[in-house]
Amino acid sequence: MRHQRTDKQPLRTIWRIPDDVWAELQPLLPPEKPRNTRGRPVVPFRQVMDGILYVLRTGCQWKALPREYGSGSTCHRRFHECVRAGVFQRLWATLLTRYKDLRGIQWRWQSPDSVIVKAPLGGRKQAPIRRTAASWARNVTP
Repeated sequence: MRHQRTDKQPLRTIWRIPDDVWAELQPLLPPEKPRNTRGRPVVPFRQVMDGILYVLRTGCQWKALPREYGSGSTCHRRFHECVRAGVFQRLWATLLTRYKDLRGIQWRWQSPDSVIVKAPLGGRKQAPIRRTAASWARNVTP
């Protein structure tokens, strides 16, 4: 099956989150740390999210993140907080819907974007799986 061509121009690559997209994504983020609190100065979420986008686009190390995004350790810590809180799943669903409305998605044509690689030298052996009576019963064919 051939992928359908469209007359639409390709979307440009973004390096910073545009204002209209930010307005849609900001409510999905956890609350900001209040200003004038003890500890290190607050780095606004928008600055952090632009930093996270920069790392994801370039593949650079967190410690190599340009200072305009805040410290790499701050962006890295907030990235992991967002992962644990499921923020990126919500952002992905929102952006996917936005893209579908803007450009359309051919759901009949899908391709995984990953490769399964075997561990070098065979990797570690997996511990044997302990069988229970219930698991034996499920695997018995009449």
